[in-house]
Amino acid sequence: MLLHEAPLDTPFPLFESWFKQAKEKDPTYYCGMTVATVDTNGCPSSRVVFLRSFDDNGFIFYTNYHSDKGKDLAENSNICASFWWSAFQRQVRIEGRAEKISAKESDEYFYGRPHLSQIASAMSDQSRTIESFDVLQQKFDEEVERHKTDPVVRPEHWGGYRIVPKKIEFWQGLDHRLHHRQVYQQSEQGWQVNYLQP
Repeated sequence: MLLHEAPLDTPFPLFESWFKQAKEKDPTYYCGMTVATVDTNGCPSSRVVFLRSFDDNGFIFYTNYHSDKGKDLAENSNICASFWWSAFQRQVRIEGRAEKISAKESDEYFYGRPHLSQIASAMSDQSRTIESFDVLQQKFDEEVERHKTDPVVRPEHWGGYRIVPKKIEFWQGLDHRLHHRQVYQQSEQGWQVNYLQP
């Protein structure tokens, strides 16, 4: 599905098509997306996270709610995410707001992860300083030993966010930098489609 085709009433079929093609090309990192948030001083920061699922309601990723991004989102739910798939010269930009998903949804994802990944997520004070990598490794090894008998419990401060989009831009790189840009914008009438100059 390319941008020169007639636009649909919703952006999600086009995203699904591009996402599937990216997965076929790069089965490991196709779902990496850069997420940008803003802190209480108005300073932006970005990092790469993995998109774990999406539907017509939005795009879901998981993290520690006590992390820097979690603290930012607690104060300002505005968020921007972007994908770059170099093999196709494509990027997708998503603007919207972040909302926490239900505990049940977070549980389903957390307990479906590999055992050691559960331990790492549960024990980490994400974004906080630590004396050294050796200290971190020792802490992890102790938790691995402890959880040989004790089950891992998802911490309440670890879970998912859903990015509820209000604007999604599809960017297709072309020769001579005459790129195609197609933008879906939410309105009271539904998704409106516009085209932007490169």
